[in-house]
Amino acid sequence: METIITSPSKKVIIDPGHPFVIIGERINPTGRKLLGKEMAEGNFDRVRQDAVAQVEAGAHMLDVNAGVPMGDEPAIMAEAIRIVQSVVDVPIAIDSSVVAALASGLEAYQGKALVNSVTGETERLESVLPLVAEHGAAVIGITNDETGISHDIDVRFAVAKKIVERAESFGIPREDVLIDPLAMPVGAVHGAGATFIQLVRRIREELGVNTTCGASNISFGLPGRPSLNAAFLAMIIGAGMTSAITNPLETEMVKAILGADALLGHDENCQAWIAYYKKQNKSGASSGRRSRRPRTK
Repeated sequence: METIITSPSKKVIIDPGHPFVIIGERINPTGRKLLGKEMAEGNFDRVRQDAVAQVEAGAHMLDVNAGVPMGDEPAIMAEAIRIVQSVVDVPIAIDSSVVAALASGLEAYQGKALVNSVTGETERLESVLPLVAEHGAAVIGITNDETGISHDIDVRFAVAKKIVERAESFGIPREDVLIDPLAMPVGAVHGAGATFIQLVRRIREELGVNTTCGASNISFGLPGRPSLNAAFLAMIIGAGMTSAITNPLETEMVKAILGADALLGHDENCQAWIAYYKKQNKSGASSGRRSRRPRTK
């Protein structure tokens, strides 16, 4: 079942039979005070830089969040969408917990967007899904509801099923719903990785929908996060995960994704894997540097 997201000039297909889709996470002021301050002041230079850098690093889509404290989020979101679409041609996930900001972003967006996100809470479903249907967008459904985030696989699966079925009742086809099974920090929640993998498989087999997640959540609070995230990504791709919101500037993660695609037969003749290393080698040669360990003082 193919989920198709578009910009004016590009189409991204999210599906188990296609290469894994990297959704760049960097345009998000959460935890980035300087970025938030600049966006609130109408300075989008860093947004432009982050958009270009992520696409150059391998992002197929970009997540855009405009959650600036005390800022006019709907207005900032619309401007951020316009700015990003002026400098890169990849599709966008419009990311907000504020319905008015989602609406503003959808109005500004050119193409078929991905809305990030809706939960299983009845009030949220009733406010977000009509907006998604009106704009012909796709939507990410997160597996928590009024009761919070359950550690019980059956409960989280039931929330996922509720979201898919409620979306269909609004005329949103099943292929336009991506479920986020919620990656919990493995350092705080014992067995979180195994639970997540089981959910990915069950959602794919029983609901037939595509999946996504915020991949870096799994390593929160632990050392060596890029390495742990890379291992997690390789495992969940093998389980059927089809996309993730992550940082394409972390080379370990990009290599893990490309390697998984090659091993699963989603990269014909390993062309993307070879192209990545050709680009890396060319970049090293053009900078006049050989790969070596940095000196320490």
